[in-house]
Amino acid sequence: MSATKRVLFVCTGNTCRSPMAEAMFREATDGRDDFDAASAGVAASRGDAASRETLTVLKSRNIPLTDFRSQPVSADLLDWATHVFAMTSGHLSALEARWPGHAGKFYLLGEFAGESAHRGEVPDPIGMGREAYEEVASVFEKAIPAIIAYCDAVTQDG
Repeated sequence: MSATKRVLFVCTGNTCRSPMAEAMFREATDGRDDFDAASAGVAASRGDAASRETLTVLKSRNIPLTDFRSQPVSADLLDWATHVFAMTSGHLSALEARWPGHAGKFYLLGEFAGESAHRGEVPDPIGMGREAYEEVASVFEKAIPAIIAYCDAVTQDG
């Protein structure tokens, strides 16, 4: 089996978008021991649960998110990660400014979703109701297969 690919999803508070992406990614790579996933936030507190809406959207897809607790992005997490997918260009800029030595592994998640009305950005659904969370999940459903393929190709080529 090829080298383990450790994917980190990053948003703001690590309670909505990034935990949803982490759970959906884990589901998509279930049965593959060459992938691991985590999530964090550029302005996250440590120990918060995922939002109710995130859990509802995941449950409607029969995707578990068990024992999840939010965490801030850290040097240790970035050392662990082989690929880091940010939800917005603002998150990407924050990561690049604080940890420039890891910039080679930073990507904008939405760019892997194909055509997007948001130019690669995954908008924050907090406070916007279930429909906004469903839209975020739809972006992830498009992006995750492309992210898996990209990680596989980069690891084989790299």
